[in-house]
Amino acid sequence: MTTSASGPVWWQNFADRHPKLAKWLYQIASFFVFSMGVTIVQYLFFTFLPGVLGPELAAAEFMWPQLPLRLFGVEFTWSLLGYNVLYDAAGRVMIGGGLGYFISYEVGSFVAQCINFPLQRNITFKSHGNPAWQALWYFIAWVVISLICNGFNNLWMPIAAAFVPPAVYNILVTVITGGVSMVIFFFVFKIIFPEQEHKQG
Repeated sequence: MTTSASGPVWWQNFADRHPKLAKWLYQIASFFVFSMGVTIVQYLFFTFLPGVLGPELAAAEFMWPQLPLRLFGVEFTWSLLGYNVLYDAAGRVMIGGGLGYFISYEVGSFVAQCINFPLQRNITFKSHGNPAWQALWYFIAWVVISLICNGFNNLWMPIAAAFVPPAVYNILVTVITGGVSMVIFFFVFKIIFPEQEHKQG
C-alpha cells in the first residue's frame, strides 16, 4: 500500500477533497479506539477491585439519596451515589455491591479518564489550548456524567444482580457507562478543544 507522511495516499486524496469530513472521521475513529481501550481498564477495576477491597466494604451501605423501589419483583434502594449491598440466596453478603463497589466504580472511572484525557487531547483533537482549563471542564463533565450513569445503573443493576453473576453485569455496567460517556464526551471534547486551535502554527 502506498503511503505518505500523512498516511495512505488514498486517505490523503480523500482528505484533500473532503477536509471537514476527513477530520470528523479521523476524530471519531481515534476517539473510539482510545475510548474502547479505557473501557477495558474500567472493566478490570469494576470486576477485580471489589474483591481486593473485601467483604467488609461490600457489606457497608453508602447511598444517597435513598429511594425504596420495587421493579420486576426485586426490592432495592435507588440512589445517585453508592450501590446496594448484594446478598446471595442464603443471605450472605456478595462481593460486587455496597461501598466496595462504589469505590471501585469511581476509582476505575477516574483512572480511565486520566488515561483518556491526554490521549484525546494530544492525538485525537491535537489541542494546544490551556490544559488546566480543559482538564477542569473535563473533570466537571466527568462528575455530571458519573452521576447520570450511577443513577441509571442503580435502576437495573439490583435486578440484574438477582439473576446473573457479577462478571456478567459488570460487562453491562461497562458497556452502558462507556457508551453513554463516549457519546457525551465526544461533544464535550469538541467544545473544550475548539477548532481555531488547529489553525495555529
